[in-house]
Amino acid sequence: MSGSTIEQAVRTQYDRVARSTLSNDDQGVRAVAEAFGYSAEELSSVPAAANMGLSCGNPLTLANVREGEVVLDLGCGGGLDVFLAAKKVGPTGRAIGVDMTASMLDRARAAAAKDGISNAEFRLGTIDAIPMPDASVDVVISNCVINLAADKTKVFREIFRVLKPGGRLAVSDIALKQPLPTELADSIAGYVGCISGAIPIADYRAGLLAAGLKRVEVIDSGADLNAYAKVENQAGCCSPAMEDPAPPPAASACCSPATGKKTVKLGLASSSACCQTEGQSSGVHADLATLLDRWDVNAYAASVKVYAVK
Repeated sequence: MSGSTIEQAVRTQYDRVARSTLSNDDQGVRAVAEAFGYSAEELSSVPAAANMGLSCGNPLTLANVREGEVVLDLGCGGGLDVFLAAKKVGPTGRAIGVDMTASMLDRARAAAAKDGISNAEFRLGTIDAIPMPDASVDVVISNCVINLAADKTKVFREIFRVLKPGGRLAVSDIALKQPLPTELADSIAGYVGCISGAIPIADYRAGLLAAGLKRVEVIDSGADLNAYAKVENQAGCCSPAMEDPAPPPAASACCSPATGKKTVKLGLASSSACCQTEGQSSGVHADLATLLDRWDVNAYAASVKVYAVK
């Protein structure tokens, strides 16, 4: 898969999530965040729209953010970690989110305006060409996004570039414990779902060191990636939260809880295998559901905690 193909697939699918009704108000969405390290108090302190159940950890637990600092969130989505960081840095600091999906930024900006969060800002851009000056950031955070980047070497170099001397990197991400089966490794559905684009834990550490960062740690958190299934029937491909404006007639009822079909979610992709009109070719969601039914994701991938210093 080319870098442009990957980027377009990621942007398209996350645009769909941004336009959905998924939020902290959904029990399953909150359950995913709590499973990956967010407290109920943290989740209640941010705008509901900021959380769409896309986390694989809580990077702020590693960051030791202080008042007055500048915090940059790579791939900020709806702004969950930006808003939490904004509280920590206070009125003299800034929390900045960067995302390549305009609809995600629209969602985050609307939430900030509604809640009067004045020290948070959001910029359109990619994480391999961060729209920030050199040595301008005290802390770089990211949450389940770097695995989606086609060129992680560029991302690591950009992180080093924007950090101030002594600045910190604190990231939650997905990394590999062993090589993926070929079918899963080559799957665009698996890539969008945060697995196929992941790199080995050792390569993650080596890449950050090569970029110039020091005191690098990449640690398996031990979190169960099956926690994403808690969004069952809330982010399914046929649910009201994620359906297309005009879904095929045969698809609208097939994913209702009454059918008893299994729904799975990984990153953003959630599906019941029935989510397609009879005779249609399999889509991203159905493909990913098939992949997850065949393999134990936890055997190959891990939610990792990443820390480094410039």
